[in-house]
Amino acid sequence: MSLKPYTVVLLIPTGIGAKIGGYAGDALPVARAIAKVSDRLITHPNVLNGAQLYWSEPKILYVEGYALDQFALGKWGLTPVRSNLIGIILDQGIEPELQLRHLQAADAVRATLGLSIKDYVITDAPLGVELRTAPSGASWGTISNPGSLLRAAAKLVEQAKVEAIAVVARFPDEENSPALQNYRQGSGVDPIAGAEAVISHLIVRNFGIPAAHAPALQPLPLEPELSPKAAAEELGYTFFPCVLVGLSRAPRLITNQSRSSLETIWADQVDVVIVPADACGSPALLGFSQLKTKIIAVAENQTRMQVTPESLGIKAIRVQSYLEALGVIVAESAGVAFESLRPELLSLSKSDIL
Repeated sequence: MSLKPYTVVLLIPTGIGAKIGGYAGDALPVARAIAKVSDRLITHPNVLNGAQLYWSEPKILYVEGYALDQFALGKWGLTPVRSNLIGIILDQGIEPELQLRHLQAADAVRATLGLSIKDYVITDAPLGVELRTAPSGASWGTISNPGSLLRAAAKLVEQAKVEAIAVVARFPDEENSPALQNYRQGSGVDPIAGAEAVISHLIVRNFGIPAAHAPALQPLPLEPELSPKAAAEELGYTFFPCVLVGLSRAPRLITNQSRSSLETIWADQVDVVIVPADACGSPALLGFSQLKTKIIAVAENQTRMQVTPESLGIKAIRVQSYLEALGVIVAESAGVAFESLRPELLSLSKSDIL
């Protein structure tokens, strides 16, 4: 009998100021390393999206946050695909020149990477993105015209028969805001991440297909003190290429078990979930905590949240770093009890239940 694939989920919630994964694609090295020592890795777009930068790895499954929550709760399955036909939604609020930049970015990935992109539609009203900050410092946001977004998505799904949707919404330019300055210098929260999540969640929840978002913003002036973690977002006019690459192989979302196949992955097949140690309150983590899945909590990836596994009664393996988490995964996948790798090993004790 063959062994089932060793499956890892990497969770780093967006917009909460994570030291690793709170910037554009800065958790990609972590994801690449985990993919090397596992059979498949499931993670969400903000881990993999690096604006102009991306890393296409067949073993990494690109799953939007709402879909990942539904997967963890056992409601949805994931079926890997070779490629998706992508449709594009452009916010009517994007200026003509900036709109053209995004269409040229889409044509570039078609011509250079061979991605399947069929059509684009423009919303029938500006989406009206507004940014907000929670008392914890986490970012979030709203859109004034969600109906316009859903009508555009319906056209692509029903008429163009697309299998994934990329959205570009016009975000407010806040060049001089303290939040943006802190972020560019490597010490703040991504000010737009929470609003981006709202947009993609809306499409995935209503249509059950992969979706991801790229913000339309005017290029910022050069910043001599720019943090390397924020540098990926300053390389070009758009943030679009990584979204299109990610969606091109995003797994099909199985919202009805009758559509599943032998290739479909379900939550009870996940061996390990890795999460920041103070960000354990997400629906996905709570879902996995009800299964036999091992949870690894990484202490050094601090966030603006204060929700530890212990505070929720969740059993977790605490490690200091992602390097240590990788060691636990290697031991687990090799069938080696990681306790045996420590200098001290306690003697066996007699169980009271026998």
